[in-house]
Amino acid sequence: MTDTTGATWLTQEAYDRLSQELEHLKGEGRTEITARIAAARDEGDLKENGGYHAAREEQAKQEARIRELEAKLRNVQIGTPPDDGKVEPGMVVTAKVAGDEMVFLLGSREIAGSEDIDVFSPTSPLGAAINGKQVGDSTSYVAPNGREIPVEIVDAKPFTG
Repeated sequence: MTDTTGATWLTQEAYDRLSQELEHLKGEGRTEITARIAAARDEGDLKENGGYHAAREEQAKQEARIRELEAKLRNVQIGTPPDDGKVEPGMVVTAKVAGDEMVFLLGSREIAGSEDIDVFSPTSPLGAAINGKQVGDSTSYVAPNGREIPVEIVDAKPFTG
């Protein structure tokens, strides 16, 4: 059995979408931004060249996104987590939070893609409190306002996109 500890679960669709974005940014994206920087540089004085500075800032953001995507795709498990009732990233969780039932994806917006579902990061207070719990478990977390919020796990199913 493959050890998926620490792996990010992505559906095939999400993996393909992120891989295509990375390929575009590393190819056409870099070429386009390099051309814009060169064109702005040709305009003269770089200290007062707003177009040059804007293009360089965009280049920095693009390179940060490339590093982020490479890191996400480096330790990825394609498919869905096991349907074993354990809460982990990649699962759609039904939980009673402070008495109100909520349904959300534990993971990232990138996993959800265009799906209309609330997403909580595994590092958020709620996500950290429920990560690793099982259906039927109860726990709590401290909200940013200092209030302790009770949580009961009702269901956890793999996100299928």
